[in-house]
Amino acid sequence: MAVPFFDMRAELAADRAAIDAAIARVLDSGRFIGGPEVEGFEHELAAAVGVRRAVGVSSGTDALLVLGMALDVAPGDEVVTTPLSFFATAGAFARLGARIVFAEVDDATLDLDPAAAAAACGPRTRLVVPVHLFGLPAAPPPVDVPVVEDAAQAVGAAPLTGRAAALSCFPTKNLGALGDAGAVLTDDDDLADRVALLRTQGARPRYHHVALGGNFRLDALQAAILRARLPGLAAATAARRRHAARYRAGFASVRIPDELRLPPDDPRHVYHQFVIRTPRRDALRAALAAAGIGTEIYYPSPLHLQPALAALGYRPGAFPVAERACAEVLALPIHPALADTAPDQVVAAIAAFFA
Repeated sequence: MAVPFFDMRAELAADRAAIDAAIARVLDSGRFIGGPEVEGFEHELAAAVGVRRAVGVSSGTDALLVLGMALDVAPGDEVVTTPLSFFATAGAFARLGARIVFAEVDDATLDLDPAAAAAACGPRTRLVVPVHLFGLPAAPPPVDVPVVEDAAQAVGAAPLTGRAAALSCFPTKNLGALGDAGAVLTDDDDLADRVALLRTQGARPRYHHVALGGNFRLDALQAAILRARLPGLAAATAARRRHAARYRAGFASVRIPDELRLPPDDPRHVYHQFVIRTPRRDALRAALAAAGIGTEIYYPSPLHLQPALAALGYRPGAFPVAERACAEVLALPIHPALADTAPDQVVAAIAAFFA
């Protein structure tokens, strides 16, 4: 494509030598589960994002799941979250038997509306889980229950405000491994220790199981790769912000209809995605594809209407802002390796569509 939505080969080019060296280091060590690579990544990640502890785990989904386990989420508990997110935000806690209670999103940010989240809380609420959607930090909800931040798309976007945050290191994330990986971020040493225990089947010491955990370990190879890529995170974030600024400048220089909405211009935004909105989304996407421009839809259906959660009883119209967003959102290319002039090409194609 003329402007691919994501180009992993190009993005890895800057880190390739460091990644190759990291892989060789692990192979030479013969240590593939846990060990110094995982410990080193945890210390370096915690320092980079400004938290006391980072605990490496097997994926962003497992970061949410093990946090739910560590915070004793159980059948009968309620977890309040957004209907506009990746399925794991709700699915991880539903797997623990919790009832998912959705609350409406803010129309400007598409993050969980903090007032709506507070209103959705009740006597059985165990957690509130805001999502820093697309890399934009969500406002902390004014609640008295623990808050777990789904920061899968927002590494380095903002200081921790909740009890803990779940991070995804899926390859396309702002800090990506070369396979599944994730981390739990927290300033609570006791919680970090509990997560570390549960990720290894609740064993302390080996073969002596003091809790019911799971296999949520981060393997040494992915940890080493993440260590190799972590020093480049600040530059990658700066590139994403530079591309976002060029999109904004481009859109300001052409005639576009009022129906086309840009993402909030927030200095904390790390632009995991640059998401525009238009009621003509599907036609626009087809036109961009014909012009060789890659796009994606995050997300085509809200969580409260997913078949796997039908037992919750939600119906179309329950959350009109989230539902309308799912019909309008379109993510444009913004990966760090994107050519500096690519946003100009994308804007020109969009302007031509609306002309």
